[in-house]
Amino acid sequence: MGTRKVGHAGTLDPMATGVLVVGVGRATRLLGHLALHDKDYTATIRLGVSTVTDDAEGSVVSTVDAAALTDEQIETAMAGLRGEIMQVPTAVSAIKVNGRRSYARVRAGEQVELAARPVTVSRFDAVAVRRAAGESGTLVDLDVEVTCSTGTYVRALARDLGAALGVGGHLTALRRTRIGPYRLPAEPVDLSEEAPRPELMSMADAARLSFPVVELDAAQEADLRVGRRLELVVPADPTAMISGASGELLALYRPDAERPGWSRAVAVLV
Repeated sequence: MGTRKVGHAGTLDPMATGVLVVGVGRATRLLGHLALHDKDYTATIRLGVSTVTDDAEGSVVSTVDAAALTDEQIETAMAGLRGEIMQVPTAVSAIKVNGRRSYARVRAGEQVELAARPVTVSRFDAVAVRRAAGESGTLVDLDVEVTCSTGTYVRALARDLGAALGVGGHLTALRRTRIGPYRLPAEPVDLSEEAPRPELMSMADAARLSFPVVELDAAQEADLRVGRRLELVVPADPTAMISGASGELLALYRPDAERPGWSRAVAVLV
């Protein structure tokens, strides 16, 4: 993109594919304000094998014959992982423990125990079940669809499902299909050197996906550009302020608690 100013609004695991929201140039200042609270994933869980990372990237910890598992047992265990639950994040994660990333401690041979945290799993459904022979007996592969709150680890769902069924489990595939209002595009973005520069969504269009919008007249825009409060009621914190003349995203504002009927800047983006 011809710039060093690029940021992202949430990483993907090394083995994962799918939606990643990236800001370029001035849009990096918008990333921290976007509404990205819930996500959709498709994934494959292998029951009968546990790994140190809870996915296929890590070394195998244990293998168990899963031949006795029934579809009904699997559904019952999955039901226990839906809704508002307390989830222990996977140890190989970016969570900091006493100032160091948890994954760094694990890779250094330390035993890491992370505290459980509340997450919401709105959907956790098996859409296909396959059974195949493995070195230690039958393995069960589940193709699943997940809708969850930010901070949820799908790897931990695989781990906990395997633990609930007594056979262990890990992820063999993970794809994020939605984050907040941003969905997987019909065509993947080609970032090779030979590819043409990708077309970017405008900041105004991104804001319209995430926030209520107010269009400003020339006088209001002039006040905003110097960071003044506006004698204007905005519907939410934050609200996107867009130029009525150019259609450009100018700022994010919120209601002014000190002066009813007025609003003040959260972030001026021009």
